[in-house]
Amino acid sequence: MNNLLLKAALVGAGAAAAVNAQTTVNVTADIATSTTWTANNTYNIQNQIYVLPGATLTIEAGTVVASTTNVGGSLAVCKGAQIFVRGTQDRPVVMTSTADVATWVNGNPRTGTAREACNEWGNLTIMGGAYISEDATATNTPAPSATNVATMEGLTAAFPGDTRLLYGGGNDNDDSGSISYCSLRYAGKVIGLNNELNGLSLGGIGRETDIHHVEIWNNVDDGIEIWGGTVNLKYFSIWNVGDDSLDIDQGWRGRAQFGFIVQGSSANAAQGSGVGDNCIEMDGAENSYYQPVTSGVLYNMTVVGQPVDGDHGTAWRDNARMQVRNSIFMDLGERLVAFDNLDGDGGAGYGASGTLTWAQTWTTDSNVLSTVNAPANPSQFYTAQLAGKLAEIKDSVFFNNNFGTAYTEATARGVLDAANNNVTATVRPIQAITRGPNVTRGGKIMQPVTAIDPRPAADALVSVAFAPNNGFFTSGRYRGAFSPGNDWMSGWTASQAYGITPASAWCDLDSSLAGTLGQPVLSGTGTWAGSTTVTLDLSNAKENSLAIFALAFSRGDTPLFGGTIVPSVTQLPLITAFTSPSGQTSLNIPVPNGFASGTRFFMQFGIADSGAPFGFAFSNALTAVTP
Repeated sequence: MNNLLLKAALVGAGAAAAVNAQTTVNVTADIATSTTWTANNTYNIQNQIYVLPGATLTIEAGTVVASTTNVGGSLAVCKGAQIFVRGTQDRPVVMTSTADVATWVNGNPRTGTAREACNEWGNLTIMGGAYISEDATATNTPAPSATNVATMEGLTAAFPGDTRLLYGGGNDNDDSGSISYCSLRYAGKVIGLNNELNGLSLGGIGRETDIHHVEIWNNVDDGIEIWGGTVNLKYFSIWNVGDDSLDIDQGWRGRAQFGFIVQGSSANAAQGSGVGDNCIEMDGAENSYYQPVTSGVLYNMTVVGQPVDGDHGTAWRDNARMQVRNSIFMDLGERLVAFDNLDGDGGAGYGASGTLTWAQTWTTDSNVLSTVNAPANPSQFYTAQLAGKLAEIKDSVFFNNNFGTAYTEATARGVLDAANNNVTATVRPIQAITRGPNVTRGGKIMQPVTAIDPRPAADALVSVAFAPNNGFFTSGRYRGAFSPGNDWMSGWTASQAYGITPASAWCDLDSSLAGTLGQPVLSGTGTWAGSTTVTLDLSNAKENSLAIFALAFSRGDTPLFGGTIVPSVTQLPLITAFTSPSGQTSLNIPVPNGFASGTRFFMQFGIADSGAPFGFAFSNALTAVTP
């Protein structure tokens, strides 16, 4: 255990680099050789730019990509290329428009003014080589095939046979790179009727691609759309998009956890082109009897709809199979579960050609796989879902969903049955929300969210079951996208820069090894300055377990779960051990004198846990001495 001794690292705080004194680099040509964009420049994408096969684009932490407003510059990563967006909590990568940058104070992306706007530049599109199901390409087959490909929505071929636009293939482990701490703002170029750019478009992306801490702010079309593939998502935030917030299609077989959706409008335009449509839209395949069929898991979603004229919480089409667990759905204007059946693009719907009917999908075990156009190895092909039913919503909280038929279809599908552990709450399940006055947008009445603290409250603070710690999911005995007292949007998002989410100093760093017993959560109140103390609150731990908290300012062999060890600091570790019958307690922790304003501390603690695979459960927190 010596190398796993709980350590804390002192990490330097600091805002992302200001851009007002930087050099602007106009990006006018495709990227054919591996290239790095650095934080000392601002990059202005002038037109549709491709990262070509064989090339890699690396974007350093703190880099700003600001395209000229209404010119429509857009970035697309081709199949066979890679992108590495290396943002951090203190130095995110921001992709936006020059109109947004004009609202920043001294060029600092942690400041700015929220605007009702979109379509000010293009978007970020990534194309990979994993399996997809698509029937528009004449050579594609209903059974999974490595030769099945599709043309990416929102891109326009420069010449007949332009392969830069194609995604799909036969490598579910395809690696298109990684994205971390990336804020995409005011995007969504309109190419033509039903041909618009999403905030983040992911086509045929494989599971070796790593995407976490991504924000979509105001987009003309969908927030994040996924076509096929096996990519997983974690920590994503989607605000005020003009169509669906999260849209899944063409046989996505992946997992997502900690997703925050705020429905609204990005423009005074029709629903689907400025006013938000479905919060989560799920299409099984481009035609329902094709394979792969969408088969995934959504854990810990917080979905905040529009209570007057908002659309559905979840919409289901063309044989989609999704497990939704430990989530919050509140303020929905229409149905929690909407049986759309068809996607409007010529699909056949549930039950076509021998597939399961809509009702059967909700009652069939997740290990019962379709034999219609099946792959040769169905159990190895469909690995995303967990034990349960093919379609389900469990261990979730529903609040203030006012439409007269909000729960009609959900009730018919057994969602409100006691065995599913769902709660129709009478008390708000998040900390706070403030809405502005009614405004009419696209003929719909919108109540814009002007302030929100989405951390859990009331019924969301506990759950019966929770995610397994299986290498991707984080175990947490709560419902919704945020653990108690912690806000992973802190420090890097537009929502905080614009003053809509709180300026919390605490961030859950997601390092739990908690096994089956839940994720211990460390949160705090107050700030550290000189020899004052801060109160640290431990919750969500195993009852009657030995807890060890360590705060160290000495050099260690390696930082555990991230952070930077500062070798010049030599204070001895502070170690406290205790037991808690309830799994929660508070500690008053002093801090030595002499630390500069803005210093950040990286802390960890362990909970003795005989049920965890490593014998201990770990968790982290990150806080600042002063704001």
